Amino acid sequence: MDRISVGIDVSKTALVIAVHPRRERWTTETTPVAIEALVTRLQTLGPAIIVVEATGGYERALVAACATAGLPIAVVNPRQVRAFAQALGRTAKTDDIDADVLAEFGDRVQPAVRAIADGETQALAALVARRRQLVEMIGMERRRLEQAPPTGPITRDLRNHIRWLERRVSDVDDDLGSAIEASPVWRVSEDLLRSVPGIGPTTARTLLAELPELGRLDRRAIAALVGVAPFNCDSGQYRGQRHIWGGRATVRAALYMAAVSASQHNPILATFYRRLRAAGKPAKVALVATMRKLLTMVNAMLKHQCHWNAEVASTPASQTGRARAATA
Repeated sequence: MDRISVGIDVSKTALVIAVHPRRERWTTETTPVAIEALVTRLQTLGPAIIVVEATGGYERALVAACATAGLPIAVVNPRQVRAFAQALGRTAKTDDIDADVLAEFGDRVQPAVRAIADGETQALAALVARRRQLVEMIGMERRRLEQAPPTGPITRDLRNHIRWLERRVSDVDDDLGSAIEASPVWRVSEDLLRSVPGIGPTTARTLLAELPELGRLDRRAIAALVGVAPFNCDSGQYRGQRHIWGGRATVRAALYMAAVSASQHNPILATFYRRLRAAGKPAKVALVATMRKLLTMVNAMLKHQCHWNAEVASTPASQTGRARAATA
């Protein structure tokens, strides 16, 4: 029997489904009733893999329905799929073509099926994202205030709006705290993360909500997932610079701020950062290396459920994420 791979192109109002190698294709709506009928039909097909692209949220209902039904579904990076299509020589782009490419991508690449975040984790991630949006809006309003007249209705309105946004950030922080306190697992994990000098509540909650794989993958896999692993750029005798790219930008941004703090206040990471700078590494390169080292440490801590211990963290074994840190 042929190995069946299904590709689904997701938009706001429609789903285009393609089946490889049967060359079947049909379109359905994104309503709950339509998605339920689609899941039933997919169960009849018995696909080895179902592939959808990350579309900023439109795919969530479909992914949740398929995961609940026990169907093997993978959410992949659109850039990776587009590169695959170009490698096949398919430069045109329509919904039908995209669905066909996704189905063939699933057959040839066989992307890994990852566990879908539960409802509580998704709700926590939504709160973290909302807090980030509010903080961004405060920054925009403050920049507008700098350009506004010293007095007048515009200035008054901007200041009132900034104060309102700051209150909303405080309210979201309270909601985040309540959500974490209600979960024993999150409460313990946040306590472990907060024990690391340099990691504050915002970074800890971002890691909990947007990096649920923390503590479950090895150090290389978690670094690549976040986007802090350097990739080679070599050809023949040429040795190019190593660069980081891809990964989860929001997690990387939170780690960046934590690394800035840790490079000054964390005894282990501050020494590591200064040693790189003394060796001639640019500040940004040293900071990215500090981010990667910090991520490796917290990944090992959550894996072994251990608090931060500077003495154990300074040993070579713990730096590679293999040692069990002693509980503080």
